[in-house]
Amino acid sequence: MPVIVKSFTNAGEAAAALSSEREARYLGGGTLVMRALNEGDISISTIVRATDAAMTRIDATGSRVTIGASVTFARILAERDLAFLHAPARSIGGPAVRNMGTVGGNLFAPIPYGDFTVALLALDATVAIQGSFGGRDMPLDEFLQARERQGGALVLSVSFPRIAGESFRYRKVARIQPKGGSVITLAAHLPVSSGRIAGARVALGSMAPVPTRARAVERALEGRALDAATIAAAAAAATEGTSPGDNALASAWYRREIVGVHLRRLLSGQE
Repeated sequence: MPVIVKSFTNAGEAAAALSSEREARYLGGGTLVMRALNEGDISISTIVRATDAAMTRIDATGSRVTIGASVTFARILAERDLAFLHAPARSIGGPAVRNMGTVGGNLFAPIPYGDFTVALLALDATVAIQGSFGGRDMPLDEFLQARERQGGALVLSVSFPRIAGESFRYRKVARIQPKGGSVITLAAHLPVSSGRIAGARVALGSMAPVPTRARAVERALEGRALDAATIAAAAAAATEGTSPGDNALASAWYRREIVGVHLRRLLSGQE
């Protein structure tokens, strides 16, 4: 079946075209959509793409950092102001994938992928989307829970509060380094005030159908010093509220067994 490609210079026009056809998909870097087409996905009849420069911008100058949906992981790695995101960006595939894959596309990556999204979730990110309803901002965790119902919506950018880089931690467990799919992925933002954690955010990948906040872990950390007792309590809570699945990389049982171990290492600052 032929596939129609529609290109626009304006993101609003692309969003309108995307929302007008049930079988339309947006083409960013192509690492998801082109793979689906190559594997014979006949549900896609129209490809929509946009060359709007706004979707390729990075603004790290104010109190919030905004990253356009079309920004690639190679671009992230070239930005000194985003050094705290270099580890999650580098964990996405190999150089060819990082040159093509985009921040916006990663929001839709299925398990065992979507590692950069785990980092954004720990940063309390917001997603700017546009569709038939107009434009709006959504908390990333809310967006992910409704991701399968976001058909027709175009992601424009993601944003999050500027942070102190040393307060952010990231860890990906994979069988093939550095480009393998994730066994589990962990990210944490642990701002400290007067020696105690204030505003803990911890996110997990491959521990649920979509990246998810580890709220029980956050409760174990909040308001406490990051000492051995706190880390032990957080690790003990690591599986609470999770629902990992089985795949070729690991079983649900194995993921539950190791997530506390790797969370302990993440919080302790171990490599």
